[in-house]
Amino acid sequence: MVTKQKILIVDDDNNIAELISLYLTKECFETRIVNDGEQALKDFASFQPDLILLDLMLPGIDGYQVCREIRAKANVPIRIEISAGSYSKNGTAGKIGK
Repeated sequence: MVTKQKILIVDDDNNIAELISLYLTKECFETRIVNDGEQALKDFASFQPDLILLDLMLPGIDGYQVCREIRAKANVPIRIEISAGSYSKNGTAGKIGK
């Protein structure tokens, strides 16, 4: 049996997260949705995803800090999800995502 690739979806907009999860599940990925940065860090450790889809604008711990903390522990790919209005941090996401 083939193991499904796991994707952690981190977005405070549950409608967007559910839609992404629906499409990925149809493509045979296993997904988990979390809605804030603190839960993302907890679920990263327990779920051990192969990919993280990360919104930057989160309640509590923001996406930038989540990315920094995960990057300090692992080299899992992180896909930063941003809205048009939030791309004003002069490339900060690209710098911390490496």
